[in-house]
Amino acid sequence: MKLTAYFFITVLIMETSLMLYLHRNIIDSRTEEEFNRLLANGSNHRDVLMAYYSETAIKHIVLMEKDIDREVLITDERGGIIGSSAENQKGLLKYLPSLDQMHTASDQIIQANWKDMPYVISVHPYQVDSGSGYVIMFQSTDSIQHLVSKLNMHFGLAGVTSVVALFVIYAFLSKFLTRPLIRMQEATEKISKGDFQVSLPAIGKDELGELSGSIQKLAGDLERLTAERNEFLASTAHELSTPLTYLNGYSKVAMRQGIQEAERNRYLEIIAEESERMKELVNNLLDLAKLDENSFSVSKEYFWASSFIHDLFKRVKPSFVIQKLELQLVMERDFQIHADPIRLEQILLNVLDNALKYSKEESTVTMEVYQREEKTVLVITDEGIGIPEQDLPFIFEKLYRVEKSRSRSYGGSGIGLAVVKELVDAHGGAIEVASQLGHGSVFKVTI
Repeated sequence: MKLTAYFFITVLIMETSLMLYLHRNIIDSRTEEEFNRLLANGSNHRDVLMAYYSETAIKHIVLMEKDIDREVLITDERGGIIGSSAENQKGLLKYLPSLDQMHTASDQIIQANWKDMPYVISVHPYQVDSGSGYVIMFQSTDSIQHLVSKLNMHFGLAGVTSVVALFVIYAFLSKFLTRPLIRMQEATEKISKGDFQVSLPAIGKDELGELSGSIQKLAGDLERLTAERNEFLASTAHELSTPLTYLNGYSKVAMRQGIQEAERNRYLEIIAEESERMKELVNNLLDLAKLDENSFSVSKEYFWASSFIHDLFKRVKPSFVIQKLELQLVMERDFQIHADPIRLEQILLNVLDNALKYSKEESTVTMEVYQREEKTVLVITDEGIGIPEQDLPFIFEKLYRVEKSRSRSYGGSGIGLAVVKELVDAHGGAIEVASQLGHGSVFKVTI
């Protein structure tokens, strides 16, 4: 209704303005034409009178104006009438201008009010040997009034017809345009209630079509995100319940009297191990909260790549050795990196942790570091299980996990790579991944 009203009022104002302009111009043109014709006829009569002044010339002028919508009066210099074409001369005399009005040196319209007066009046002074006087022309305004009446009628009919036609057209167009919007509104209401099974028709490639596609994509993303979140919460609850059970059970066993010291130490090691697992889960939950709040921040500084990378390499290498993996470092020369060293370390640790989890025994993980066009490039290549092609577009989304099971051997929390993506974006960098199922993955980070 608003769309119809806005268009209707806008076009109505434009059309009304144009009609008023056209109406006024037609009337002004017609009245100007009548005025010019009246002045021309009066001038011709005056010229004839001045050239052939006589009783015969006066009668000839009077005869020429008989039986038409004009009248002529010929007066002397004192205003006395010496010739008239009017049958009802008395009715004409009441509109006769005074001598002061007629006193002019040139032809002139002295009464131009065609709206309220029955005549338009022009005065044409003449001068002859025997004296002077005035040729006074009276043009009836009936023709102008008739034209105005017809114009009013036609413009009124055109205006009413246009209003009706515009209303019908805009009512149809607004319904045609708003029908998909109403369907989108219904779809968004379903989405807000948690029903993501919405289906919107393909409208086209215009703005409405793009909006429809975006809502459809939003529904799919929200459905997948909800499923991933529910799965994550279920997985977290499962993962937390296990170490809590171990902690509760083994702590009670360890507190028993008369238990051997070696056995007590073994129980305490299990408690410590499960505590570390709980700590990792809690850290994942904190990372998830940071992702939701966009609270990751970076503080860039310049530092040398060699010392930074080698320190990191020495710290993570034992973990790879324990898992019977070979970790190789390829770095040909030293250079300066402009980044947040703490956040960059977090990026590399997350990617290396993925390689550690998903690599096969006796395989190799390679970390290559180099500089290209004043940008730092870090490439981590593994020979692990790889990532299915259909999962590649989603691996950087929070809570997304390629391995859907709750197995401890595979399947992380779905947060690590999302954190990596956020941190790389915060640096103004980019991360790319290439993977082949069963043959490993390559992660390339550019800062």
